[in-house]
Amino acid sequence: MDQSLTQDRPLAAVFRRLGSELMPPVVETFDRSKTIFFPGDPAERVYFLLKGAVKLSRVYEAGEEITVALLRENSVFGVLSLVTGQRSDRFYHAVAFTPVELLSAPIEQVEQALKEHPDLSLLMLQGLSSRILQTEMMIETLAHRDMGSRLVSFLLILCRDFGVPAPDGIRIDLKLSHQAIAEAIGSTRVTVTRLLGDLREGNMISITKKKITVHNPVALSQQFT
Repeated sequence: MDQSLTQDRPLAAVFRRLGSELMPPVVETFDRSKTIFFPGDPAERVYFLLKGAVKLSRVYEAGEEITVALLRENSVFGVLSLVTGQRSDRFYHAVAFTPVELLSAPIEQVEQALKEHPDLSLLMLQGLSSRILQTEMMIETLAHRDMGSRLVSFLLILCRDFGVPAPDGIRIDLKLSHQAIAEAIGSTRVTVTRLLGDLREGNMISITKKKITVHNPVALSQQFT
C-alpha cells in the first residue's frame, strides 16, 4: 500500500489524488449555518472535512430538526450510497456548524479508490462506527426534558470528540456561539446563555474567545444525575 496512505490523514491523501486533471477533487468553503446538502438531494459526491465541524440532522414532517451527529476534521460523510451499494438521495441535512473547508469528489471516483486501496474501507468503517456511537449519545442527550441536562450532555460529547488537554481541564477546540449550541440541543439562545452562565458561576467551565473549557468532566457529568 502507498506509504502516504499510512500517515495521519490517509483519506485526505486519497481524496486529493482522486480523478484526473479534467475532474480533480473540489475544495469548498461554507460559512457557519450554511447548508452543504439537503435531505432528498441527489447523492452524487462524497465529502472529506478538512477544517471545522459539520452538523448532520434529520428533518421530520412536523418541521422538527434533530441533530444526530457533529463531524470533526478528517471525517468522511455523504457515503450512504457507498455503504448500501445503491444510489440514493441524501438522508440527512448537512450544515456547517462552524466555518468549514471541505474536499469533495464524485462518488464513482471514491468507489474506485476503495477498490484499489482495500485498507481504506476499514478506515471508513472505523469512522462510521465512531459516528454511530456519537449518534446514540446525541439521542440520549435530546431525550432529556431538562435543558440543563441536555447542555451538560452535549458539552461532554464535545469534550469527547473535540476536546484537547489544557492546563485547567479539557478545552473544546471549536469556537461556539450560544446560538449554535441552542440549535444543536433544541433550545433557545437566551436559555443557553443563562445555563452557561450558571456553569461558569459554579466554576464548572470557562469561556475564552468562544472556546469552552470544561474544568472537570467527571464533576460536570454529575451535575444532573
